[in-house]
Amino acid sequence: MKRTLILAIMVITYVQNKAQSNELLIGADLIVFNAKITTGSLSKPQASAVAVKRGRIYALGTDSEILKFKDNATKLIDAGGKRMIPGINDAHIHILNDRSYNYNVRWEGVPTLKRALAMLSEQAKRTPEGQWVKVIGGWSPYQFKEKRLPTIEEIRKAVPNRPAIVQYAYNRAFLNEMAMKAFGVGTNRFPALPGTVFEKDQKGNYTGVVDGYTFTFISLEAMVPQPSNDEQLSSITNVINSLNRFGVTSAVDGASLVGHPHGHTQIQQLAKENRLNVRMPFIDLQYGDSTNESLVDAEIKAVTMTAPISPGENMHPTMAHGHEYEGAGELLRVELHDHENFDRPAVIIDKEIMRRYIREDITKLVEKGIPFRMHISYDENITPFLDELEEINRKMPFDGLRWSIEHAETISLENAARVKKLGGGIALDTKMAMHGDAFIKTYGAEKASQTPRLRELYDSGVPLTMTTDAFRVASFNPWIGISWMITGKSVSGSEVLAKNNRLTREEALKLFTVAPTWFEDQEREMGKIIPGYLADFVLLNKDFFTIPDDEIKTISSVLTVVDGRVVFGADDFSDLSPKLPETLPTWSPFKYYGGFYNEK
Repeated sequence: MKRTLILAIMVITYVQNKAQSNELLIGADLIVFNAKITTGSLSKPQASAVAVKRGRIYALGTDSEILKFKDNATKLIDAGGKRMIPGINDAHIHILNDRSYNYNVRWEGVPTLKRALAMLSEQAKRTPEGQWVKVIGGWSPYQFKEKRLPTIEEIRKAVPNRPAIVQYAYNRAFLNEMAMKAFGVGTNRFPALPGTVFEKDQKGNYTGVVDGYTFTFISLEAMVPQPSNDEQLSSITNVINSLNRFGVTSAVDGASLVGHPHGHTQIQQLAKENRLNVRMPFIDLQYGDSTNESLVDAEIKAVTMTAPISPGENMHPTMAHGHEYEGAGELLRVELHDHENFDRPAVIIDKEIMRRYIREDITKLVEKGIPFRMHISYDENITPFLDELEEINRKMPFDGLRWSIEHAETISLENAARVKKLGGGIALDTKMAMHGDAFIKTYGAEKASQTPRLRELYDSGVPLTMTTDAFRVASFNPWIGISWMITGKSVSGSEVLAKNNRLTREEALKLFTVAPTWFEDQEREMGKIIPGYLADFVLLNKDFFTIPDDEIKTISSVLTVVDGRVVFGADDFSDLSPKLPETLPTWSPFKYYGGFYNEK
């Protein structure tokens, strides 16, 4: 009996050793070599080659060290000496609100107003009857050589035969005559929400220029022709490809106007077909549910009863953190939304209203263990928000529940310290790169130079990240914001950020790579190119660390890898790029202009 047992152990040991020996012969799935790799790791900050296996970094080192992991099935990519960085992680963006992406003429990156208007004119000729010519956000008048907004006369001339809307952030919209008629301007059909102002000429006639706040423009978007299901899927596919073009490998959706699960059907389809080319954690907002007392009540009902889902649960069948629920937000109450229109003075919320609703809503979320994010732009509103959070925490400790203030442009250092003490984080954004010139006109150059208090917030130790908040109030191109953090210059070329309020290149990059992982509870898996971490990385068209400051904003990706898969390729790597399905509809502006100027 004893001899039989010993023999069995010997056989098992032999089989295990044989299996392990065979496994060692299995090489990496992907090796990228001859690169200048910025790993994000303090222990091994530089390397020249990386090996990937099963969607994670397998090994890192010199070319000769890593090429040893090659076998006949390994895909080899010669980086040609280009700079590699960890994938860009945009911790607050609105992918799911751009299901009409293919319907829009994108003015992002367009250098002159003259060219922008010409694009409208060209698109008007190909847009079929019954459809609109639209420009919806993502641009700034300060990016143009002319440094101004278009006039309504220019819009009318460019688009004489189709309804047209040109929307600047959530600040202003230009409507031609056909659009005004369709919207019912001057009648009860037009959503004249609080803060909406209709411009009139000297004779008292509406000109077609509308100023307002967020919900006015959201309402207008809902009143124009909507895309079919196939067109929505095509739009979301192109949105993600546009992000990949600039090296974005992960993007937290900052809440869709159509909540989970109905607002996520396109993402689920892409995930099922293994075509979701970006990790997309999301926060959720049940905006359209009028059967509940509050948005928070609707959210709790949705994620616990209607479509049960746990915080941190990943619904992607194969990709880690591919489609993961991150909690509630960014809008918790319509009454508490302070917008972000820098052309107007700050919207200050009544302190007692802020405290009462926060007490009601956040208490419910903490009880359920649901993380939360809150849109607050101005410090005057952050103070009463934190006052009430501190009261809630005394009675019901957050106990490590991750939460954050989103945007927080004018947050004070005192309030930042309170956020840190409560275990929260601050997700800033790059809107000042796009609209800093407008901020100067409203608040003055001195205040703009310290908005946000970037240097001091970075040094404070509070969990901090940088986001784009695209696609309405700013561009989805993160390099515009990275350039502003380093150079202090807005898209106009003006220095809006003080010299003592800027970051180094290394620091700015961290805010878009490793820093977001705290907000997603993924610090041990993402944001660095080191063994064991998820294989998300980017080869850049220019060396971020050596090019002149003024070229930083022109950086894009030539190779983007997500989960160990090449999802985007350009220039020498274009043959590696997956082929995208045909863009729908056939008349789509995206087919002619892409998502960013000169993309096509």
